[in-house]
Amino acid sequence: MSPVPPGRRPTEAGSPVSVSFCPGPPLLLPAVAGRAAAETAGLRAACAEAVEALLAPGPEVVLVVGGGGSGRYGAGDAGDLRGFGVDLTVPFDGPVHPGGRHTPLALTVGAWLLDEAGYAGTRLGVGPDELAGALAVLPGPVGVLAMGDGSARRTLKAPGYLDEAAGPFDAAVAAALAAGDAAALAALDPVEGERLLAAGVPTWRAVGAALAGREVGARLHASEAPFGVGYLVADWLVA
Repeated sequence: MSPVPPGRRPTEAGSPVSVSFCPGPPLLLPAVAGRAAAETAGLRAACAEAVEALLAPGPEVVLVVGGGGSGRYGAGDAGDLRGFGVDLTVPFDGPVHPGGRHTPLALTVGAWLLDEAGYAGTRLGVGPDELAGALAVLPGPVGVLAMGDGSARRTLKAPGYLDEAAGPFDAAVAAALAAGDAAALAALDPVEGERLLAAGVPTWRAVGAALAGREVGARLHASEAPFGVGYLVADWLVA
């Protein structure tokens, strides 16, 4: 779980984009994990480090990117964990408004991570298809919290049972994250990702496509599969 030693270089010109890649399992929250919270403590710590790096440049807006919804999410919206046996509501950005939209799970967990980091700035939730458009119009500096899991077929007891291709697939994603290789993320095979139940592929592809060709300083914090699902944590600083 030891992070790769820092080797990043901040940009001297232009508005940087800071990115944090985190998984979005509800078990990341101690309230959901219950007695199993100790098993996810290391993963939470890795996510906290990555989100801290995301916020270090002082982004004016954090884009939370994840699948499972449509349109954009912002002030007044909220998600909850009632489907996982916990009566917990997580506001996405500020107080919940009557009639506010219900955020998908990936954005709900992302909002919780930002809350844990003490981020009180503006948040905008988008799906993978909307990331490039949002980045194009937002003033810098901007942060991107990219939420997504690796393959859910890593072990016999995994949600999707074992597939021998799952481990190498997640390893390739981890290598791209560690190297800051946006082009490799953009080139991930969506069909293979769907077959391997790798829910993060659309988000990773979108981030890679939006940032391809730019200089990236990268750190990989975690690549593991404690419950048979690949969980990858990294942060990038993109010039």
